Amino acid sequence: YETTAWHEAGHALVQLLLPNSDPLHKVSIIPRGRALGVTMSLPEQDVLNRTKSWFLDYMAICCAGRIGEKIHTSDISTGAAQDIVQATAVARAMVCRFGMSESFGFQSFIEPNVLAVEEAPPPFSQKTAEAIDVEVKTLVDAAYAKATQLLNDNRDKLELLAKTLLEKETLDGREVESLLGLEREHPEETAKPEEPAAPSEE
Repeated sequence: YETTAWHEAGHALVQLLLPNSDPLHKVSIIPRGRALGVTMSLPEQDVLNRTKSWFLDYMAICCAGRIGEKIHTSDISTGAAQDIVQATAVARAMVCRFGMSESFGFQSFIEPNVLAVEEAPPPFSQKTAEAIDVEVKTLVDAAYAKATQLLNDNRDKLELLAKTLLEKETLDGREVESLLGLEREHPEETAKPEEPAAPSEE
């Protein structure tokens, strides 16, 4: 339970610290299904596409849960299993689908269809496949390093959030922002109020 609090605090804190992340919606250490806790984000408007900057920050947020628990326990657990899947999938998509790799640039590398009836030849060479693996690892490692630096630099905030989660179990995003002094601007707060309509003359 305590490890879960540090894990989710890691996710939530890094999400607030990174400029390209979606706003934090809620963080909870109440188990849901197989998840021991949850940190939820919520875009403030419809999202039709994503930027490279968003993907890089998203991967760091994925890494932050494990780093948070490791800072507290000096050990790691299986709690980050899904985070690892998501971070790796994002990095591979950046390289293979979205042309967001420094090494490969504006190229697409579509993986073979595992459901195909006939075995298709690989769409790229073994050398390229190995280079893709290296690039994916480079992206994930950089995200892990970024999250580690942020959490070490903000250890006091991480500890405060973890302890507060142990007391309250669930916090919404605005509560976390206020607790940590990391308030973000929200569109509904910065929008100009509508001017009252002029009285009609009859």
